[in-house]
Amino acid sequence: MLFVLSPAKSLDYETPLATDAHTAPLFVKDSKALIEVLRGYSPAQISALMDLSDPLAGLNVARYKAWSARASTKNARPALLAFNGDVYDGLGARQLDEDALTWAQDHICVLSGLYGVLRPLDLMQPYRLEMGTRLPTAQGADLYQFWGSRITDYLNTRLRGQAEPVLVNLASQEYFKAVKPKALKARVIECVFEDYKNGVYKIISFNAKRARGAMARFAIDQRLSDPAALQQFRGDGYAYAPKASTPERLVFRRQLPGA
Repeated sequence: MLFVLSPAKSLDYETPLATDAHTAPLFVKDSKALIEVLRGYSPAQISALMDLSDPLAGLNVARYKAWSARASTKNARPALLAFNGDVYDGLGARQLDEDALTWAQDHICVLSGLYGVLRPLDLMQPYRLEMGTRLPTAQGADLYQFWGSRITDYLNTRLRGQAEPVLVNLASQEYFKAVKPKALKARVIECVFEDYKNGVYKIISFNAKRARGAMARFAIDQRLSDPAALQQFRGDGYAYAPKASTPERLVFRRQLPGA
């Protein structure tokens, strides 16, 4: 199985790393082309384009200026150890040992507006560019048109060696839109996490993001290879809800304290 995640807006380039292992990003030429477009924007224009505060816009303009096509351990760090949002709190990548990171490298992909696809150990420089950004390029009006079929083609390459190819979607809708499911030569399974609140089960974004990371960690810890084993996930108090699920949409539910 291959698992796909969304990136995070928050980054951590300060915490010491427990590994020196790293790999080179796959689509550097494409990333460089996007950076060249972004460098043509002023802080005010970046603020308007991405709905950022003035300080955040200035920070990211500086990041685009500093970005280099030659990533190194001096200006970058492995993607799974650089992202620091809700998904990655649930995943807890900094507690993974070398063997676990090696397994993750072979089974997890992070979709990215700037990098297209990042493997866990790919060196990533600080950036902000969400997949839904309407950044005009020679390829079209937004990043979905910029990346076209390249992300899907790469995922198919990764899935090709599997006897029964399965892609587990742990990404947000914004990011999974960059994948073309009809062109994927694999079964796609979506994992959904719902909380019981005010008499109904519903998706609470913050909780669902953390749970998607916890599911990725479960896959790493258990070295999952059988889609049926996903149903055994019990992270953060969630449990598989068979009556609410379908073979392609696995629903996990929990009841919050006091609900």
